[in-house]
Amino acid sequence: MTKRTDITTSSFNAVRLTNDVFWVGAIDWTTRNFHGYNTSRGTTYNAYLIIGEKVTLIDTVKFPFRDEMLARISSVINPKDICYIISNHAEPDHTGALKWIIDKVNPEKVFASKMGVKALNAHYGLNDIITAEDGSELNIGGDLNLSFINTPMLHWPDSMFSYLKEKRILFSQDAFGMHLASGKRFADEMDKYILCEEASKYYANILMPYSKFILKLIEKINSINLQIDIIAPDHGPIYRSSKDIEWISNMYSSWASKKTISKTAVIVYDTMWQTTDVMARAIAEGIELTGATAALYPLQSSHRSDIAAALLKAGALIVGSPTLNNNMFPTVADLLTYIKGLNPTKLIGAVFGSYGWSGEATSQIKQILEDMEVKLISEPIKIKYVPKNEDLLSCQQLGRSIGTQLNKICIENDKND
Repeated sequence: MTKRTDITTSSFNAVRLTNDVFWVGAIDWTTRNFHGYNTSRGTTYNAYLIIGEKVTLIDTVKFPFRDEMLARISSVINPKDICYIISNHAEPDHTGALKWIIDKVNPEKVFASKMGVKALNAHYGLNDIITAEDGSELNIGGDLNLSFINTPMLHWPDSMFSYLKEKRILFSQDAFGMHLASGKRFADEMDKYILCEEASKYYANILMPYSKFILKLIEKINSINLQIDIIAPDHGPIYRSSKDIEWISNMYSSWASKKTISKTAVIVYDTMWQTTDVMARAIAEGIELTGATAALYPLQSSHRSDIAAALLKAGALIVGSPTLNNNMFPTVADLLTYIKGLNPTKLIGAVFGSYGWSGEATSQIKQILEDMEVKLISEPIKIKYVPKNEDLLSCQQLGRSIGTQLNKICIENDKND
């Protein structure tokens, strides 16, 4: 193996996790959209290099960042010394540079899950990928061994974890990640408020639909008594302190089971001539009068990914829309399509809206919320043209009813805990 000593030849250097494990990924400071999810703080594409007798690269980066990854690898070794490549997840932000690096270094073997083998062939025409069976081990020289844990639907069918047993490092692909660009690599170096915000936003927008699989995974990891000193995800910071590992693990368990439901009602709506807006504010007033919390998200100034994050712990979803051309307002339809796919659970809800002629929007929203298994506490409130005082009192009363229900739900949850 040829060690590199001229690490100052590039501004992109590897970051050491342990004596023989390095981060060799890339930082994307500019991306602001990821599958319709607002990545306001950018992201990272994490790849890892293990210096064993068989030098092993775990995951790669998005294609435009291939040279940055190669430079970081080159700061530690000659890239042609790479023997094995592990693909934990076939999504192009982690495999975009895979075929390119294979052509560059000509590794002995490339490994992926059974479904990963199929996905990499479909994406890139790669035919010689070796299946890493669930529970199997790969010796990478001496006393270093990687074991593989299949994690289908976290969050693609091909997803898997790799675990470096002797170093107690879990390479967790998209699980436990977040979209956060930073010059720091470790969670203990970063602001906890930002970590909380970005971790919850990431879970809500990427992993929430697969919560039942996460609960099964947690059971699986507990059953095999996996000892973890470092969690190394494919996006965001690396967790190397027991405190941070416990924190993110507990958060995932809580989010997946939705054990904690706050007394917060998320009110999302759009408006044409402010009627629906004033209805939303009257509902919020009624909620607040009960001691519960109303969180208003007018869609002209709110992004759907932030609303998804708000629903992680919220107890209620209330949706309002005017009727436009016999349909709900386009921004409301967009939001509901997005949220329905994320499958938030354990929500009560209500529907409201305004109209001038026909008023179909509220019945359309009601149907979607019922399909989402949101427990509606009343029939929709519809107001024609401009609301009268009694109309706004009805909205406020709806808010009171929602707040009262939320308070009861939270009291019951506290008793059960």
